[in-house]
Amino acid sequence: MNLLADLWHILWSVETLTGTIRLSIPLLLAALGGVFSERSGVVNIALEGIMLNAAFATVLATHALTHPAVGEVPGGPFADPDLLVFGMWSGVAAGMAAGVLTALIHAVVTVTAKADQIVSGVGVNLLAIGSTQFLCFKFFGSTSNSPTIPAIRPWDLGDFGQSFLGQVLFGYSPLVYLAFGVLALAHVVLFRTTFGLRLQAVGEHPRAADTLGVSVGRMRYAGVLLSGALAGLGGAYLTSDVAQFTQNMTAGRGYIALAAMILGKWTPGGALGACLLFAFAQKFQFALRGAPSPLLQSIPSQFTDMIPYLLTILVLAGLVGRARAPAALGKPYEASEA
Repeated sequence: MNLLADLWHILWSVETLTGTIRLSIPLLLAALGGVFSERSGVVNIALEGIMLNAAFATVLATHALTHPAVGEVPGGPFADPDLLVFGMWSGVAAGMAAGVLTALIHAVVTVTAKADQIVSGVGVNLLAIGSTQFLCFKFFGSTSNSPTIPAIRPWDLGDFGQSFLGQVLFGYSPLVYLAFGVLALAHVVLFRTTFGLRLQAVGEHPRAADTLGVSVGRMRYAGVLLSGALAGLGGAYLTSDVAQFTQNMTAGRGYIALAAMILGKWTPGGALGACLLFAFAQKFQFALRGAPSPLLQSIPSQFTDMIPYLLTILVLAGLVGRARAPAALGKPYEASEA
């Protein structure tokens, strides 16, 4: 009975519920980016590298704009709250810009040069791992982590913010609410606008779209660059949440986001549900380590560490066959075919 009580407490505690939301946000933003890219017909394995580059760019820009100059009294002009907020949000914008630039590399290689999309994505990811370590050492003197930066914190709601309802609904960074706004906007853009319908057309029947005057190349560039902006926002959220850049801090989130996108059948709403599932598995993994039950504590850490990734494999193995990818996904398009 104690074991069941402990599991019930873990499942419905404030920490589990709020932690699931927080952990789902970078996955959700990257998965939304993957939806736009793959709906246009371009496989985007590079989400991992895009997030990593964006995370570093966010820290670099925020640190540059909020850290006192050498020899200056700590705080100084940077103690101004307005300047501090400007620096933090500028860091987020820098992360999104880095995401777009990284995605541009993938777009040039796959859309213009028509190279293999999987190979290009893996190459971008490897480049991001090496370049962020090099730049971290160049700017901060360490390949493993950066100095801490000011982070965008939740709004202060007083006593209500400390209640169960206040923590579950309002105890998050403004970036969390921005992400849910992006989710709603992504659904509208994809299914209710001319742009979204054209994007889907070039991912399903590029030859027919080209015949009707839709530029397949431009739409695919737009899809990949949008994925860069959204995954970049996810990377910015990561560093804002922990207030620091650490080596390879994305830790496979880009790949899990791809799995969530597939499980969600290439739709924003489906991606949200899958991201919440994977985030819950990750939070459950952390909660097991601190469980009061000796039996739960005795579970080897190696087993709990693999829970999110094992769930990803099991879900994809069981459900991926039921999800239909865009017909032209991964296939370069030659205008002469029209």
